[in-house]
Amino acid sequence: MALISLEDMHFYAYHGYYREERRAGGEFILDLWVDAPVQGATLEDDLFQTVNYEKLYVFCQSEMKKPSALLETVAQRIIARVTGHFNTIQGVRVRLKKLNPPLGGQVGSATVDMAVGSLQPS
Repeated sequence: MALISLEDMHFYAYHGYYREERRAGGEFILDLWVDAPVQGATLEDDLFQTVNYEKLYVFCQSEMKKPSALLETVAQRIIARVTGHFNTIQGVRVRLKKLNPPLGGQVGSATVDMAVGSLQPS
């Protein structure tokens, strides 16, 4: 098993509870971890026997383009896309940060961290 990750993916997206947030947009940072078997891939040096992280990025990019009121909704959609496409994975974790959320004070980020299945310690 291996923990495959894409970290610090930056997106400008239109997520937020308030209409103004979904209209103006904001900056987000997304991290994704996938626990997957890689023995066949390592023995044969074969991309098709592991999780293609280019495909993972495309899934994240696609889901970030769909405006949502809740970060939890976006994270869950990403998890569903990954688990629905790669049937050999053992776990998926998504951490989504909304930078400078409009809370009336200085806040660096609001974060949602969601996981399914078993993930190896990082």
